Amino acid sequence: MLIAGFVLALIGLTMFFNGILDRQVNPNQRPQSRIDGSGIREVVLQRNRQGHYVSNGQINGVAVQFLLDTGATDVALPLKIAQQANLVPGLEGQAFTANGTTLVYDAHIDKLQLGSITLHDIDASIVPNMRGETILLGMSALQQIEFTQRGSTLTLRQYP
Repeated sequence: MLIAGFVLALIGLTMFFNGILDRQVNPNQRPQSRIDGSGIREVVLQRNRQGHYVSNGQINGVAVQFLLDTGATDVALPLKIAQQANLVPGLEGQAFTANGTTLVYDAHIDKLQLGSITLHDIDASIVPNMRGETILLGMSALQQIEFTQRGSTLTLRQYP
C-alpha cells in the first residue's frame, strides 16, 4: 500500500511539474483574445523564458503550436503535421535557412487560427526534415495582421 501511494505521488508530481515546464515554453496555451465593437480582433501574447512568442492555434482545424518567426518567409511545418492538416505538397524547392539549405514543398493553408484571429489562403512550406511539432508562423501569415511589441507582450490585430 505504501509503495502504491509512493508511485501515485510520483506520478502526480511528474504531471504537475510537466505542466509548469509546458507553460514556461508556451505561456500562451490559451491566448488572450478579444473582438471590439468595430470588429477588430486582438490577440495578446506573452514572451516565453527564451524570449520567443509561442502560442497554440489551429491549421485547418488541427491543433498546433506556433512559434512566431518574422524571419521566415512562409508558414513552415513538418511533414507529419502537414499530413494531419490535409495539406497537399506542391512544387519541390529549396529553402535557405539558418541551418543551411533544405528541401521544401509548396503548400496552401485554407484556414489558420490564432486565438480570435482567423486567416485564410496562406502560403506555406512543408519541410520533410523539420524536427518537432512546432510550426514557424512566418510572414505569409503575419503580413496580414498588425503586430506591436511592448516589453514582454506582443499584440496582434486583425482589422475587418
